[in-house]
Amino acid sequence: MIVLGAGEPDFDTPDHIKAAAKEAIDRGDTKYTALDGTPELKQAVKGKFARENGIDYALDEITIATGAKQILFNAFMATLDQGDEVIIPTPYWTSHSDIVEICGGVSKLIPCSADAGFRLTAAQLETAITPKTRWVLLNSPSNPSGAAYSRDDYLPLIEVLERHPHVWLMVDDMYEHIVYDDFAFVTPVAIAPHLKDRTLTVNGVSKAYAMTGWRIGYAGGPKELIKAMAVIQSQATSCPSSVSQAASVAALNGPQDFLKERQQSFKERRDFVVEALNSIPGIECRTPEGAFYTFAGCAGMLGKTTPAGRRIETDVDFTDYLLETAHVAVVPGSAFGLSPYFRISYATSKQDLAEAMERIKKACSQLS
Repeated sequence: MIVLGAGEPDFDTPDHIKAAAKEAIDRGDTKYTALDGTPELKQAVKGKFARENGIDYALDEITIATGAKQILFNAFMATLDQGDEVIIPTPYWTSHSDIVEICGGVSKLIPCSADAGFRLTAAQLETAITPKTRWVLLNSPSNPSGAAYSRDDYLPLIEVLERHPHVWLMVDDMYEHIVYDDFAFVTPVAIAPHLKDRTLTVNGVSKAYAMTGWRIGYAGGPKELIKAMAVIQSQATSCPSSVSQAASVAALNGPQDFLKERQQSFKERRDFVVEALNSIPGIECRTPEGAFYTFAGCAGMLGKTTPAGRRIETDVDFTDYLLETAHVAVVPGSAFGLSPYFRISYATSKQDLAEAMERIKKACSQLS
């Protein structure tokens, strides 16, 4: 079985980050910390935002949590009243919608096709906004599509938000450092500072630094929102892990050169998978700008029949067929709110990717 569903880098956490964690343990940094992050980590996050994004956040405008999911949970729990709407473009990361629903909100899902680059348009956003709209949630680069918003993509959306001051913007920038070719990552507050007082900029160390298990997310936002989020966190989990926070300081303040090397490795795998998928009749795969996923269309497979006589009606049928016949596990697009597509994570070895592509190609050729 080859599993192409993992949402984490296949690299190890860099040695200098692991060393910082060991040093923290040895000096006894194993107690409770400040509720929503140590001053040292908040200072490192402040430096990161200034250095890499051109945004100035004060320390009381920064929060640290047990992963970016908790950041989202804290923010929505602190701001959503029953029935408030959150606009989420699809395909979307499933947790985004689920967290909204848990917090009493309503996820307003807006389909964004491959023809639109899997990106929300200004016209779609304008149409979706109602008096009940509380937030717009954007993820760039995206899980599951790998699509990313450039400066030019963001500007029309910003113009819409300027006309609707009751709508806040949340941006999930977790895959910021995994972008390809000449794509220039940008986060909205950097190009629209006047939206800073109603924007939450979310990030973390999980993907860039291969620290998924360390569980550290962070965000910058308006002081009053950050304060309210801390109240939620105080009753949910209290402070994040003291050792993980020490390691995250080393991640943000330490050497960054390895990011380019890993980015290049992911790019090579992306190019291989995209080319291999597009060589299969009936599958269409756009080239993603970032992250480590492809989100390929399988509309050309629908209506075909398997060797066992079963008709492929949906993307779930197709991914089930690949699992049963090719022994390759991928995720159907319907799980991310958009069909008929399927997601592949190429954060795995080139050898496994090559074997998986051969198996998928053979399985597809057996459909009639």
